[in-house]
Amino acid sequence: MPARAVTRRRALALGGAAAASWLLPGSAGAQSRPKRFGVVDCHAHWHPDIYVQAMRELDRPIRTVPDNVDLKLRLQHMDRQGVQVHILTILTPAIQWAPPEIGARLARLINDAAIAAHQAYPDRFYAGVAMPIQAPDLALIELNRVAGKPGICCVHLPTSNDGKDYLFQPNFEPIFARAEALGYPLVFHPIGKVAGEDRLAGEAFLTNTVGFPFEHTITAARFITSGMLDKYPTLEVVLYHGGGAFPYIAPRIEYGLMKRNIKLPHPFGDYVRRFHYDAITYSAASLRFLINTVGSDRVMIGTDNYAFMDIDEPTALVDALKLKPVDRSRILTDNAVRLFRLHA
Repeated sequence: MPARAVTRRRALALGGAAAASWLLPGSAGAQSRPKRFGVVDCHAHWHPDIYVQAMRELDRPIRTVPDNVDLKLRLQHMDRQGVQVHILTILTPAIQWAPPEIGARLARLINDAAIAAHQAYPDRFYAGVAMPIQAPDLALIELNRVAGKPGICCVHLPTSNDGKDYLFQPNFEPIFARAEALGYPLVFHPIGKVAGEDRLAGEAFLTNTVGFPFEHTITAARFITSGMLDKYPTLEVVLYHGGGAFPYIAPRIEYGLMKRNIKLPHPFGDYVRRFHYDAITYSAASLRFLINTVGSDRVMIGTDNYAFMDIDEPTALVDALKLKPVDRSRILTDNAVRLFRLHA
């Protein structure tokens, strides 16, 4: 079923029903009662104004849209979509292209802007830590600087650096250890070049529609086969774009390991469920497959705002599946609140 099979009006009505219970900043009782949440979007991008200005000063101006910079315009868009919370992560070109010192400075600007956004709208914005992955020592310093600051709820990482691995190099492992200790999930998104880009280039946009999903697939497979999920048993990992092709080809990966007589400490299905996934699958049938494969407790709403492939009706596919109320509540709200500790 196409993503727009459920009308915008119905999607907004259903999303709005869930969103009606949240407490807005400054409302009566906002400080004395626990936070209550509506729809949480775990996959939303932004370009804070200070980052846009810094990129212009670096003679690398970026193209963006007003809603991606202006928080008030973003809030209006979120309200139209029936979304209460955005988990903000920096959109391309991010910062891994820069020399380490410049990348570290850009990360500080982005993270401080995210903290300020949360403080201005504490029930609407949370964020993932931006970090200069090109310099793991500086990345760890930045993670420690913002750890525990208001609104910081996860660590945002590219799936690769210029199409090459950096995640599973020894010098990056302290990031995994620190994130696990802090209880911050890792959220992954392709940024910049992707694996096989030379064969995907062209007007068909295959670098995104094909390359991005396979970046997630490679990342998931490497987390399993590298032993990192066993070494860091409480580390949480979020794969955007529905996990790419990974949920679909997981049995093939498992079969290949068996044929090579490679034994894992746990059943392969346990590793598949170690990941969390957004619901951006673009069809109800695909989303049904994902839920059946990993469980409703591992799937969350995403929009990919404000990228080219973003979703206009965040809850449409979930609504089309007519899930049980408990499963629907998990995907729209509960999983993200628990994973990102939004109640804290």
